[in-house]
Amino acid sequence: MPNEIERRFLVAHDGWKQQWVSRERLRDGLVLAEAGRKLRVRICDSGATLCVKGKRRGNMRAEYEYPIPMPDAEALLREHCDGRIVEKTRYAIPVGQRTWVVDVYHGLLEGILIAEIELDDDSSPLQLPDWIGEEVTDQDAYRKSKLFYARSFISKMGAS
Repeated sequence: MPNEIERRFLVAHDGWKQQWVSRERLRDGLVLAEAGRKLRVRICDSGATLCVKGKRRGNMRAEYEYPIPMPDAEALLREHCDGRIVEKTRYAIPVGQRTWVVDVYHGLLEGILIAEIELDDDSSPLQLPDWIGEEVTDQDAYRKSKLFYARSFISKMGAS
């Protein structure tokens, strides 16, 4: 079973901007979320995928990702995500033997930056670049769905 072991951090300063080697624009749509599991559709520069994520167990969760045709991905975003679509640019930054990513959010989540690193296991040594801030891996408030719903609620309240 494929597992994802991921740690997430706030970004302390813009030092990463001089180190990125590639970037990709992403649109993520949440099709379903229930009891800690989720089904996500993603459209990016390199294609489209459907991803099933299991419940978190610490920093780990089962993850299955499959390529799908672009028209199917567009239809899923349009017809099944009920506006739960997040747009971001993902920057890849090599640090030592690993590659960090910094997600710069757009639209409703404009101004949010989250750095992520995927690990082989929980005991993998981790080199923290100087631009890494507070770890938010276990902070529920920094999950994409929580950020999106909080900003969406604030936006709707401002429109009233």
